[in-house]
Amino acid sequence: MKSELQFLAELSLIDIKLDELQEDCGDLPNKIKSLERKYNEAVAKVNETQQILSDIKKFKVDSKLTLQALKEKEEKLAAKQFNVKNNKEFDAYTKEIDFTRSEFVRLTDELRMAGVKEENLTNMIESQNNDSAEAKTELDSVQKELDEVASDQNEELLKLKSIRKKIITNISHDTNTEYTRIRTLHHDAVMPVRKNSCSGCYSTIPAQKNVELRNNLDSIFYCENCGRIIYTDELVIDKEILDLIKY
Repeated sequence: MKSELQFLAELSLIDIKLDELQEDCGDLPNKIKSLERKYNEAVAKVNETQQILSDIKKFKVDSKLTLQALKEKEEKLAAKQFNVKNNKEFDAYTKEIDFTRSEFVRLTDELRMAGVKEENLTNMIESQNNDSAEAKTELDSVQKELDEVASDQNEELLKLKSIRKKIITNISHDTNTEYTRIRTLHHDAVMPVRKNSCSGCYSTIPAQKNVELRNNLDSIFYCENCGRIIYTDELVIDKEILDLIKY
């Protein structure tokens, strides 16, 4: 039956291999996140401009209807102005006509400005659509690159993760916590002793500890210099794992 130390040594080898596979992806995952943000921001700008453009088009339609209504109102008021009975009514109609004309002029100016804005926004949205398309193309290209790397690794990753999951069930919670802590300092948390030295930091292991390591293959020992878990070459590592990680 395997000892916990054997499982730890095998777990460390698998984790080192998983780290290597992750490194093969390089900075692609982070690059994709950055490009996704860039693309989403570009799309948001397009949507914002489209909304403003839509509002302006609606304003133009509504304004033209209002201008027509103002023109008709002015004509009706002018007709009534010639049928007044006194100066007071005449002045009242005159005042209303003047207000209607001023509204017509004001709205005509706003309509003209809206036309200029619409033209500018139409040019802007064309540029923004180009930016969005370029961002999408770049994102798709990097995503394809990552997918190709992941595809090459997929079978190997699944196998490694499956074996890792089984190994973890044979390691106590406290030991796994300690192993995880050491991995925050050294990615190779469990290392063999070779030529009386820790193969992680290459510091010499005292002769007495070497004897203890060989006589207690079920016990967990630590390198006094780097804090890694250490074991002797006499500890047997599963051949399937060695073949999988090409150790």
